[in-house]
Amino acid sequence: MSQASTPHINPRGVPIAETVLMPGDPLRAQFIAETYLENPVQFNSVRNMLGFTGTYQGNLVSVMGSGMGMPSISIYAWELIHVFGAKRLIRVGSCGSLQQNLDLYDVVIAQSASTDSNFLQQYKLPGTYAPTGSWSLISAALEQAQRQGVTPHVGNVLSSDVFYNADSTFNERWASMGVLAVEMETAALYSIAAHAGVEALGIFTVSDNIVTGAKTTPEERQHAFTTMMELALPLAQQKEQA
Repeated sequence: MSQASTPHINPRGVPIAETVLMPGDPLRAQFIAETYLENPVQFNSVRNMLGFTGTYQGNLVSVMGSGMGMPSISIYAWELIHVFGAKRLIRVGSCGSLQQNLDLYDVVIAQSASTDSNFLQQYKLPGTYAPTGSWSLISAALEQAQRQGVTPHVGNVLSSDVFYNADSTFNERWASMGVLAVEMETAALYSIAAHAGVEALGIFTVSDNIVTGAKTTPEERQHAFTTMMELALPLAQQKEQA
């Protein structure tokens, strides 16, 4: 695949795999690479957005931080797809539960991603587009979860542009529509992937429950959210469709 560079990714000859895991935190990318990949090699350090490539169960896999928010992940996702040939982008991140029955450390698979962002306006569609995950990756993740004895929550998440919202009813109104959790990137990832004709999936660990007030620590978010990583990594075995 191409070994060009961009203003944001400079692999310096290190290959970037067709499957890329994208945690928001670059230090989580480093943790995944050092914990799970064989012979990981760093391919990016531009702006400290760390990226690594190695092998997992014999399959080439890359992992790279995306930063926070749709503008950030959209830059890296677009370049990984259009410049470096990525075919499967899997976001592994944290989310805030909007439903009382989602506990800390529960896994959420984003079947779709609602949003309050104007990001989708660039496509100039004659209606409201619903960003949706790749079914082949969703079904593979569910099969992997069954093998591992994990019961994930599958449904709609909210990708919001706002972390500290001035509207005190914001979360409650989205929750009333059955939205499982809130995060900040997946709607952009799904729409970029759909527009490019590649696959994308968001897998999350509940880091806090907005209803009950329960929350994890920053250290736990960086190192303890391993179940979603172990569901995501085998998806590198999903080969490009002919």
